[in-house]
Amino acid sequence: MKFFLDTANLDQIREAQELGILDGVTTNPSLMAREGISGRNNILQHYIDICDIVIGDVSAEVIATDLEGMIREGKELSGLHPQIVVKIPMTREGIMAIKHFSRLEIRTNCTLIFSIGQALLAAKAGATYVSPFIGRLDDISVDGVELIRSIVQLYRTYRFDTQVLAASVRHSMHIIQCAEAGAHVVTCPLKPILGLIDHPLTTAGLEKFLADHRKLNS
Repeated sequence: MKFFLDTANLDQIREAQELGILDGVTTNPSLMAREGISGRNNILQHYIDICDIVIGDVSAEVIATDLEGMIREGKELSGLHPQIVVKIPMTREGIMAIKHFSRLEIRTNCTLIFSIGQALLAAKAGATYVSPFIGRLDDISVDGVELIRSIVQLYRTYRFDTQVLAASVRHSMHIIQCAEAGAHVVTCPLKPILGLIDHPLTTAGLEKFLADHRKLNS
């Protein structure tokens, strides 16, 4: 399973890259705003800066909601850097835009997926990735991880090439559950990824090894 970082924070991206486990980055307008990135030129440059750090796909989201606008913005974004994947919302116009980009061999990430039907349409339109938002489903008492499992099985049955990118991941257990469900990619903040490292028995075991070593060499 690939690990993407869901952020626009360059320091966190560098930290994950140095850890050696980073496969890509996803961003959205909210994450850009959180970093104080505003203005079209600054946002576009920030995408390039991210691509210069990470080796892998970087999802950059369109703002337009109409088909013409999505196509215009998507072409601009894809032209910024070979690593850019155009992030398109799951709407009627979004499906048409994904199909258009598929014909042009421009890679896409269909975002805001909340049902298996939406995932089916996105795959048929030729999306490179689909992004089911599991945390937001959990918030309304719907099993987000089970949706991941269902989409993965559907894609296997019909041999779609579209990859399932689990989004809205809230904690380390979400990552484990998505891996067990067969997600191709998980995207989340850095904290849940770092949370996979720690375990109290690892800490206790290491402390004992070091204590025994000190006794032998005292």
